[in-house]
Amino acid sequence: MSDQTFISVPHQVVRWSIDTGASFADFRARYEAVVPVLDTKRMERLRADRADWDTVLRAAADNAPHGFMRFWSTDVGGTMQLAGDAGDCSSYLMGNHTIAERMYRHDPAVMLYAPLGAAIHRDELGITRFSIDQPSTRFSSFDTPEITAVGEELDRKVIHLLQVLDVPVPDTLFAGPVNQ
Repeated sequence: MSDQTFISVPHQVVRWSIDTGASFADFRARYEAVVPVLDTKRMERLRADRADWDTVLRAAADNAPHGFMRFWSTDVGGTMQLAGDAGDCSSYLMGNHTIAERMYRHDPAVMLYAPLGAAIHRDELGITRFSIDQPSTRFSSFDTPEITAVGEELDRKVIHLLQVLDVPVPDTLFAGPVNQ
């Protein structure tokens, strides 16, 4: 048994909540078109065939042309409306297992934050927002340079995804670790 039975790691997380400049339905449709669902049947075949990693990398690139795929999603707003709450919200787990692997090899606990949680929602002013915790602020908590570097790469990939989606990306997102 380890001498360390409990480890506590306080860390600060930055949440990005970005005005998409679009209606909820329009942005959700565009997001779901650009971030496709994980091809689970293909993944099952790769596992069954015990495919080599290069084959897995190619399959992920095919499945995620912009770097990310959807592992899970739900219409939270539709459910909450049953309780009389107003507003639209869809929640997602998005990521790329081949990117996550580059962190996992150093510490499997990175899977606390991979895939990335994201939400498309309308705020109290009716503005459709894309919200996500800045990946580097999650992954830097592992205090492992290789994990931190992948977290910073994910920052850049999220910014690129927003650009692909024609979201006006604020200059402030380009400050700090995302520019390194």
